[in-house]
Order: sequence, then C-alpha cells, then structure tokens
Amino acid sequence: MKVRIGLSILALTVMLTMAGCGGNSSNSTPASTPKSTDAAKAAPETSVVRWNYGTSGNVMVTIAEKKGYFKDEGITLEMVPATANADAMALLATGKADVASNAGTSNPLQQIASGVDLTIFGGHMVDGSMPIVARKGTKWNGVQDLIGKKFACNPAYFAFTGAVMDLGYNDPLKAVEWVTYTNYNDALAAVVRGEVDYALMGTGQNYAVKNMKEIDIVAWQGDVMKNYSCCRLVAPTSFVKNNPNTVKGIMKALIRAQRYYEANKNEAITLQAENIKTSKEYVAAYMLNDNYVVSPDPLKNPVIRAWGILDKTGFLNKKAKDINIADHINTDLYKAALDEVTAQYGSEDPEFYKKLQAFYQENNS
Repeated sequence: MKVRIGLSILALTVMLTMAGCGGNSSNSTPASTPKSTDAAKAAPETSVVRWNYGTSGNVMVTIAEKKGYFKDEGITLEMVPATANADAMALLATGKADVASNAGTSNPLQQIASGVDLTIFGGHMVDGSMPIVARKGTKWNGVQDLIGKKFACNPAYFAFTGAVMDLGYNDPLKAVEWVTYTNYNDALAAVVRGEVDYALMGTGQNYAVKNMKEIDIVAWQGDVMKNYSCCRLVAPTSFVKNNPNTVKGIMKALIRAQRYYEANKNEAITLQAENIKTSKEYVAAYMLNDNYVVSPDPLKNPVIRAWGILDKTGFLNKKAKDINIADHINTDLYKAALDEVTAQYGSEDPEFYKKLQAFYQENNS
C-alpha cells in the first residue's frame, strides 16, 4: 500500500523504526576484574530490568550479557518482545517493560509530546547504518538531489526534513515528494520499478541491497545529518527517578560493552548473529562499515535538535509547545557512570575513555 503525504500530516505515525534502528580488530580484550575506587558501589534498586529491543537486537546489550558486565552491576535483564499489537512504546506506557532501546528517536519524542511521561537516559545507535538507495548509476551530490524528487521515506525521519530546511526550504514536506510504504521491502521494490527516485532502507536491509545488481547505495542517513540519533534508551520517568543506581549500573555495563565491541568487532558479529538467530554475513553487512555507530551516550543536543525539527514539521502534538524536552533527558546518570567506569577501567584503554568524555561534552554540553 502506498500513501502520499497530504494535508493531515499529524495522522502519520512513525513507521519502520524497529527495523531501522533494522572484520576489524582481532585484539581480544578479556573481561577484567574491577579495580577498587573511592566511590562506593551502591546496590541497584531493581535487580531485574524488563527490556525491549525488538527483533534487530542490540550489540552492546548482547556483549554486556555475554561478558558478565550486567552481572557485575547486580543486574539481570528480562527480555520483553514487542508485537504488532503492543509496540515498544505501548509496553512502556502500560508498565509491561522498563526500558526500550530500539524504538528510534521520533517515537519516544512523539509520545512525550502527547503527554506520556518518559525520560531518555542513554542511547543505542548514534548512526544506524541506514542506506539511501537508488537505481544503479544514479548520481548523488547531496540532500539537494531529493528536491522535487520522489523519496520513499517517512518524513517523520527528521534527519532528512531537517537537512532540507537547512538548505533554505521552509516547508520540507512540499520541497520533496515523500512516499511511504508499509515496509522497507515494498520501498525497495518501488525503486527497482522506477516508481520512486530514492528510498531509505533500514539497518537490516544492508545485506539485501548490497547483493542487488540493479541497486546502488548512494549515501547514508548519517551523511545527511551527523550524529542524528538513531535509537535512544528510554524508560518511564518514574523508573529513572526511582532507580538511579540501576540506571547507572546499566550505563556502566553498556559503556564497557561499547569498548569491547570496538576492539573485537569480528567476535561481536558472531555474538550478535547467534543472539538474533541469523547469519554472520547478514550482521557483518551493516556492522562492518563506518555508518554503524553505537554508544550509550544520551546525545542530549541531537535529541533537542530532533524535537525542534519534528515540531516545525508538524509531527508533534500541540501539547509540545508547553513541554521543555530537556526536562525529559537525563544525562547525569550516564556521566556519573562514565566517570566511575573511567576510574575503574580507564587504565586498560585510556584513549577510548578519553574519546567518550570528549564525545559526551560535544553532544550534551
């Protein structure tokens, strides 16, 4: 089914986020025994965290479980699957899950705008390795190539509407002919048939498009907007407020997992493939490129930017005017976790932790 953007843009829902966000170093880094620090380790208020990460998985979570990083923090994860009738946001709203990590950025922001009290406290993918595809031989000079063209992409994907506005177009919904499809496969087929000029694909479509002779990857979503914030870690505000030690422990485990991932990508591919029950080739297709960037950093500044773009393009509830989105972003617990992990493990990889501190300052200050 094909839907063209008309007057009632507020009726659009953010589609396909669960799929989007559906050999490097061989220097293995063994799990380390925690070193003593001056900071007393507080027990988590909640030891079992109900977690949803959809069908595409989360490599940092996978590593943190396999390497015992969550266990080191006294935390066990209970995976809660989402279905068509109970997506990740619904699971949070109904109290059936504590944390969602793969529901994008638009979805939680739209929920907050409608009055649901959620807090973004961390992240998953900074850049989700989401390719922009076109028929073979198509040239790409930048986002300006989308102007006046048919683009198979939900315009609630704020990186594109934001980039179009940056070109000087006040109404990006009119500057580009946005065409939405039920799923990425339908959008891909539309490119092959010549029904649209370009299409955005999800993380999980990398393997397919890289093996199609009639399709070229002309760019990536991360090329259009740097650090656009693919997927955020989000929870009910009450959970974050009532469980600060738990949330900080989650962050510490994921920071250590990020370090392990960056040093051991080949092993990470194997672990992730086993976890989501697919082939290593499928995972490698998106993981082994520079456009797949994971980090538990909350990315406060990019999230605020996304909120502004969604508001300007009409994808937020009118209640958004009365909401300060910064009140729904908690950076303190991540920063505390980063400082503690740096004190405990920083000597193992000083450059990595220095990089994370700089990244935090760039994206949250």
